[in-house]
Amino acid sequence: MLDSKDLLYPVKWLSKASTGVRVACELRMRIISGLIESGTIISENTIAADFSVSRSPVREALKILASEKIIRLERMGAVVIGLTEKEIAEIYDVRLLIETFVFERIAKIDTDLLVKDLSKILEMMKVSIKYEDADEFSYQDVLFHETIVRAIDHSYILMIWNNLKPVMESFILLSMRMRLKEKYEDFSRILDNHELYIQAIKTKDRALMIQSLHQNFDDVQEKVDDLWLSQQMLAKGAEQKND
Repeated sequence: MLDSKDLLYPVKWLSKASTGVRVACELRMRIISGLIESGTIISENTIAADFSVSRSPVREALKILASEKIIRLERMGAVVIGLTEKEIAEIYDVRLLIETFVFERIAKIDTDLLVKDLSKILEMMKVSIKYEDADEFSYQDVLFHETIVRAIDHSYILMIWNNLKPVMESFILLSMRMRLKEKYEDFSRILDNHELYIQAIKTKDRALMIQSLHQNFDDVQEKVDDLWLSQQMLAKGAEQKND
C-alpha cells in the first residue's frame, strides 16, 4: 500500500476492513475530492501497482465504486464518472428524508439512553475540535447521526443509510478538513446544531425537531460549496508537489 501520509482516507478507520474495501475507500476519496477527474480511465493493473496489491482486491474495490455509480466498469478497469453538484445535493435530500422519518419515530419511543449516547458523542466532537482533529470530528459527526438512525431499529431505513454512508462520509471528511483550515469559526455553529438535535430528541418537541433539521441541513447544503473549495485546495497542493 501507499505510505499513509499519501492517503486521503484515514488509515485508522480501516483496521478491520478487507484490502478491497481499503482500496475502494481511498479511490472514492480521490474521485470525490477531484484528484482523479471525471472521464479518467483507471486500469486494474495500474491501481494494483499503485497500492501494491493483487488485482483481486482491486476488482472488489471497483465493484463497490460501480455500485455507488461514481465509476463505470469496463473490460479491464473503469471510467471515472464522479458526482455532479446536483447529485451531491440529492444525496443530502435523501439524508434529510431519512432523518425526518426517524425523528417522527423517535417521538414515540423512550429516548433517555439515546440522549445519553448522543451527549457523549457530542463531547467527543468538542474534544476533537479542541485538538484540531478534523478526521476525528468527522468520525464522531457521522456516528452521531447514525446513532439516531439506529435508535428506531428499522432495518430498511438502516440499509438506505448504509448505502449512502461511504459517499457522505467522504463529503464530510473533505468539508471538515477544509473548514479546519479556512472556516474554523463554523465549528461553533455545527456544535450548536447538534446541541439542538439532542434537545429536540430529549423534549420530543416536534417544532424543535423541525428547527434542528432545518438548521442542520441549511448548514449541510453549504458543504456542497465546501467540497468544491476543497477540490481546488487539493489540486493546488498536487500541482505544488509536482513542481
